[in-house]
Amino acid sequence: MESEKYFENYGMIIKGVKHISPKEAFELCRKSAVMVDVREDYLNTFKTFDVPQLIRIPFSELKLRWTELSKETPFILADSVGLYSHEAVDFMLEKGFTTIANMAGGIVDWEKDGLPMKINTKERLSGSCMCQLKPREK
Repeated sequence: MESEKYFENYGMIIKGVKHISPKEAFELCRKSAVMVDVREDYLNTFKTFDVPQLIRIPFSELKLRWTELSKETPFILADSVGLYSHEAVDFMLEKGFTTIANMAGGIVDWEKDGLPMKINTKERLSGSCMCQLKPREK
């Protein structure tokens, strides 16, 4: 199953990378795609994607753990806003993955679109902007 065929009616290709919206990602995850959350651990414990199949591999570990993923599985890579996941897709394409897409907008747009999330209020983050988020004092 090639990326062009699996994702052919979804998103757009920019510089060789398929970018899909959160709504498209949700629809594909309900079918058979697996979401890979590449946010670092401290960013993915408060709010997570509520999809049937979710794998967490922090971006900082992807170059060591990419072999855990099957090239036969359709993957959608996601993060907070779509930047690291885009870099992760580039890396995975270099490793021979073809059925792979970046979810543009990350969990920020996922939440704006009202898509299902799991929220652990004990893991709430604080910070003056997205780039400064950190776990709250306990």
